[in-house]
Amino acid sequence: MAVLTSIPPPVGEAPAPQRRRRRRERTTMVGLRRSLQRHWTLYLLMTVPLVWFAVFKYIPMANAVLAFKNYNVVRGIWGSPWIGWQNFELFFANPVFWTLVKNTFLLSVYTVAASFPLAIILALALNEVRMGLFKKTVQLVTYAPYFISTVVVVSMTILMLSPRLGLVNDAIGFFGVPAIDFLGNPDYFRHIYVWSDVWQTTGYSAVIYLAALAGVDPALHESAKIDGATRLQRIRHVDLPGIMPTAVIILVLAVGNIMAIGFEKAFLLQNPLNLSESEIIATYVYKTGLLNADFSLATAVGLFNSVINLVLLLAVNTIAKRITGNGLWS
Repeated sequence: MAVLTSIPPPVGEAPAPQRRRRRRERTTMVGLRRSLQRHWTLYLLMTVPLVWFAVFKYIPMANAVLAFKNYNVVRGIWGSPWIGWQNFELFFANPVFWTLVKNTFLLSVYTVAASFPLAIILALALNEVRMGLFKKTVQLVTYAPYFISTVVVVSMTILMLSPRLGLVNDAIGFFGVPAIDFLGNPDYFRHIYVWSDVWQTTGYSAVIYLAALAGVDPALHESAKIDGATRLQRIRHVDLPGIMPTAVIILVLAVGNIMAIGFEKAFLLQNPLNLSESEIIATYVYKTGLLNADFSLATAVGLFNSVINLVLLLAVNTIAKRITGNGLWS
């Protein structure tokens, strides 16, 4: 009975798997070289945002080591002595720790819960409008606030809600209601923040969904009409599934930044009377790091916030991937 044995390669020749790997590598390099030669202008344009991200996003990550050091201005970041987890322990033991986490989390969740569905509803409504002039007018009115500076929006909000000169108090004064100090009452802070943000960003967010709706196959609507589907049924069974991948990605990104809510508006709307609800992690980092010059503690708080955002992003993306089949890396 003959015994089958593998024939060794000739002397000086690499094994077959290694030869295949080398061929693949050569093919990849040749393809990359040809692509660079053909589309070098596109690659040149792409280097600009890549350099921007590297300089302003990735390189500064190395300075996060400051969270584990007792920063000394003379010695610098890398020369300052190591203190391990002391900055994190100080932050966790701070009596305001849970207040900061609670305020940041509730404000972020409220913002996402209010702005996310309203943008979809506005896009669906605009998509069903057939009067061109009316549609363009609504788009302009809802989209324009996005280009208003946050400082201007806050100034407008303060003027409208002023107890003495505000339009809101003038309006409710006609009904005999006494003037209300909206910004001085902590209970109103979250509502003012969220709904001013909704007014400013909903129109812009709706444009993204309108672009997704433009990609829905018109044949699906024609088939639904033939089957006798009403307009609401077509929205539910044709339009919503069509924009679902886009909506899932936007929701995952929004939840991933749920602890990184904007600093500017919260700080500008903040005053000593509503501090119990308006003090969030971002404003605390600003006051600790810049006003109190405690850079190590401020870096530790910011790093803690970033880690929580990363965990939330990965968790929500995994859940969305399992439920809908769509995710950031699908």
